[in-house]
Amino acid sequence: MTKVFIDGSEGTTGLRINERFAGREDISLLTIEPELRKDLNERKRLINESDITFLCLPDAAAREAVSLVENENVRIIDASTAHRTKEGWAYGFPELAPRFREAVRNGNRVAVPGCYASGFIAMVYPLIQEGILPADYPVSAFAMSGYSGAGKKTIAEYEKEGRPSELDAPREYALTQQHKHLKEMKAVTGLSREPLFSPIICDYYSGMLVSLPLYAGMLSKCADLKSLHHFFAGYYAGEPFVRVAPLGAEASYGGFLSAHAKSGWDGMEIFVTGCEERLLLSAWFDNLGKGASGAAVQCMNLMLGLPEDKGLKL
Repeated sequence: MTKVFIDGSEGTTGLRINERFAGREDISLLTIEPELRKDLNERKRLINESDITFLCLPDAAAREAVSLVENENVRIIDASTAHRTKEGWAYGFPELAPRFREAVRNGNRVAVPGCYASGFIAMVYPLIQEGILPADYPVSAFAMSGYSGAGKKTIAEYEKEGRPSELDAPREYALTQQHKHLKEMKAVTGLSREPLFSPIICDYYSGMLVSLPLYAGMLSKCADLKSLHHFFAGYYAGEPFVRVAPLGAEASYGGFLSAHAKSGWDGMEIFVTGCEERLLLSAWFDNLGKGASGAAVQCMNLMLGLPEDKGLKL
């Protein structure tokens, strides 16, 4: 049995990882007493006793946790922002290219992508790698997410009785264009500058929709709906976690994509929509699934040589 420790097991991501281990007989969870959750020596002991440790912590605490590793056989899967662009860490999105999957499979240090970044990179990385989108394209994106991705404090605010009325409507944030996912959005895709990004937090628990508008005339090829759809369908062919919706599939939803509809699912669905001059790519998934805990467990399965979807919902 693989010995697993979740450092930060009481947070949203840690709890969801724990849920995905229900019924798994190949996993032995190392648990920490509630009163010792912040005890450095106890955390250090459990990290070094584990085969794999998940870090579901704030960035500073995640860096601290990595510094506690003394057993060279311990493998770390970090769900924080701390190591996503750091040298020596595999970026945990296996579907992007064979080198990403191999890096995760053979890695001792794996960084789980950010939720918004997962949708954005799933769409932008293939376009830049295949020369469809110039690296200096003025990329902009917008996204809607459930409030669960904002952490315990925000979750409590949304679920509190008598909360302020402004929480009843979607709220745009990161207005200074300093969102923490921008660094990996640029670094992983190969963009020459950080994109313009407008995230919106909404009054539902989980689920996410990330959208990327493009001018067809500024693409070097695949500059129409059919060819762009054909490209993405081929790029992700055979990938169980990332699928491309049939062209025109949005009609079956009445022309709407509801951002919370994929809550509880561990995959991602990409839509190619738009018109002759303006194209729109959309990534539809759960910010706690492929955007966090589901992706972390997928990486662990890959590292252990197991089916990537073991214990996950697809």
